[in-house]
Amino acid sequence: MIILAATPIGNLGDVSRRLIEVLENAEVVVAEDTRTTGRLLQALQIANRPRLIALHDHNEKQKAGELAALALESDVVVVSDAGMPAISDPGYGLVAEAVAQGVTVTAIPGPSAVLMALAISGLPTDRFTFEGFLPRKPGERRSTLRALAAEPRTMVFFESPSRLASSLADMGAAFGDDRRIAVCRELTKFYEEVRRGSASELAEWAADGVKGEIVVVVEGAPRREASPDDALAQVQSLVASGLRLKEAAAEVAGLTGLSSRDLYQAALAAKKP
Repeated sequence: MIILAATPIGNLGDVSRRLIEVLENAEVVVAEDTRTTGRLLQALQIANRPRLIALHDHNEKQKAGELAALALESDVVVVSDAGMPAISDPGYGLVAEAVAQGVTVTAIPGPSAVLMALAISGLPTDRFTFEGFLPRKPGERRSTLRALAAEPRTMVFFESPSRLASSLADMGAAFGDDRRIAVCRELTKFYEEVRRGSASELAEWAADGVKGEIVVVVEGAPRREASPDDALAQVQSLVASGLRLKEAAAEVAGLTGLSSRDLYQAALAAKKP
């Protein structure tokens, strides 16, 4: 069995009894960084010394098959340096291989920087999208943000302190400066901080230098006012680009607030001679 085990994102007090129990009995622990995991075991006063195997971006493809096969014989606990494995951390490739080999995969839930930042941001939480880290190269980053300009859901990003100011400035250029943004820093740690404001306000603050782990939460695009005829034209354009009619109607409905069913039926009627 593969056991994905969420570890603290900063505060050791967030460790669950279940995680401690699993680590105390684990024979094999697959870790993003074995040194970090070794320090965690020591901090938690866990006497057990499991076999530690490194799994990171550079070796996951090569290791996935071997580890999945090992999990057919015994439990394999998978941890990242912080949070849930496979979420912007190694683990996805291993899980995919384990599923392909018929290995049972389960998880020990725990701290999540994504969900914590979303919950405390003050922005809508009913629908959201996690975008991970933005590209490092400025041109690619701006292109990515422009492609997200019409995204109606709240967006959650990870970002490095050194790129935060420039990423916020690019968000302002791509989304407009009227979007609400929350920058969440050092979550669960002593210096936890949440800054809320516009892209320009936060970029100015970040220009002085920011430290720590960063999560950025951005308000989604407002629904655009559209007449039924304009919305139908949008649906037809999406269908012409290759999207299925049902999906196109749902996407335009989300952007405009119009009924997905009505748009679907209107598009069908427009096809009739």
